[in-house]
Amino acid sequence: MDWTPTISELSGPRYQRIVDAMEADIAAGRLVRGQQLPTQRALAKALGIDLTTVTRAYTEARRRGIMEARVGQGSFVSETSARRTVDLPHPVAIDLSMNVPPHPLEAQLDERIIAGMEAIRAQSGLTAYLNYQPPGGSTHEREVAARWMRSRVPHAQADRLVIFPGAQTILFNLLAHLARPGDVVLTEALTFPGIKAAAARLGVKLVGVAMDDGGILPDALAKACRAHRAKAVYLIPTLHNPTTATLSAARRSAIAKIIRDADTTLIEDDAYGLLDRSASPIAGLIPERTYLATTLSKCIAPALRVAYLVTPDSGAQRDMRTSLQATVQMPAPLMVALVTHWIESGIADRIIAAIRNEAVGRQQLAQRTLKGFQFLAKPAAHHLWLRLPEDRTDVAAHLLRNGLAVVAGEAFTIDGTPPHAARVSLGAARNRSELTEALRILIGALQKPADTRQIV
Repeated sequence: MDWTPTISELSGPRYQRIVDAMEADIAAGRLVRGQQLPTQRALAKALGIDLTTVTRAYTEARRRGIMEARVGQGSFVSETSARRTVDLPHPVAIDLSMNVPPHPLEAQLDERIIAGMEAIRAQSGLTAYLNYQPPGGSTHEREVAARWMRSRVPHAQADRLVIFPGAQTILFNLLAHLARPGDVVLTEALTFPGIKAAAARLGVKLVGVAMDDGGILPDALAKACRAHRAKAVYLIPTLHNPTTATLSAARRSAIAKIIRDADTTLIEDDAYGLLDRSASPIAGLIPERTYLATTLSKCIAPALRVAYLVTPDSGAQRDMRTSLQATVQMPAPLMVALVTHWIESGIADRIIAAIRNEAVGRQQLAQRTLKGFQFLAKPAAHHLWLRLPEDRTDVAAHLLRNGLAVVAGEAFTIDGTPPHAARVSLGAARNRSELTEALRILIGALQKPADTRQIV
């Protein structure tokens, strides 16, 4: 608690200078995540200023997300770049429904965005990216992305890669390209709501295939392929959303053979693959039959809107670039330029490593806090799949009434009875203190008898 900022060389109101000094010392490593800060009274005395100025500074620091207050303990340097709460819908106070990556201070996103834009400006100027660009990315941008991906996807080449504005755009365009209204696409029995929305809009029928805790069952997939003339199979093999299941190497090999024998196409959603590099994409086994979608939304930030599609061949790549141009024209050029700079300089891997480490820390926190409850989880996942008691169908609604949002199982169900489970997105909490509070509310809801939670 011996931190005393140097504010005499800074400009602006005193409270603003205190916050600016705090940000600078965090960036320089003089303040570290979780470090306790002086009390407001102690800092006011050390700086020779009135208490209200320090109070205003601490309030502003909390608003920026660089400081957090812990009841009964004091003020601490935030463990993450906290998100604003002003946009949360009433009555949500803590939103664990969105599966987004946490932003630990080690990721240095604010500083790296500024530095990256400055590097782009110095090299070619920012206005160069304010005009139309080639749909699917320039040759250079695709070559950089392909080289980066080849450690996991050996067949990635620039002439087989398309840069999209997010994975959702990839899924919509792929379904439109591969299927027609009424056609069947197979997927896991529980799946990403985004593919459900795209299929519903396009009139494509999704058929769910049985799963266990290890993911989709190969025998069930083979049976479904025989029963349906499926145009494609859509899977999330790594850190599955919502169950966190990661297919074993044996299952990946079996699934590749089934897809080849059925003469169909795989849409492999690799949204979480960069968080668990031990799992090799199925695309490596059947590259000629796979469209592999890798997005930065889950491993860096969703608002970048940068995702990569590796296609089966160069002809399919040209088709998907044409489809992209017809729907949304191109990804945001400045964002693609920023990500390309990060990849070339090695910064992207450092950001991902920091986010992966934070995900591991949050999973460990959840493991300790939820001990005794049934849930599925993986060390680097941003979420967990919580089993709910069979007689407690109102848990999600009860949680919402208490200001906590999670996603109930029905959002992921293709058909049949929704499971008594909920996805809890650990990365969505603004910091670990908020996550601890959210898990406390969750435990309270699970432990409370069902008849006392009813509202009549």
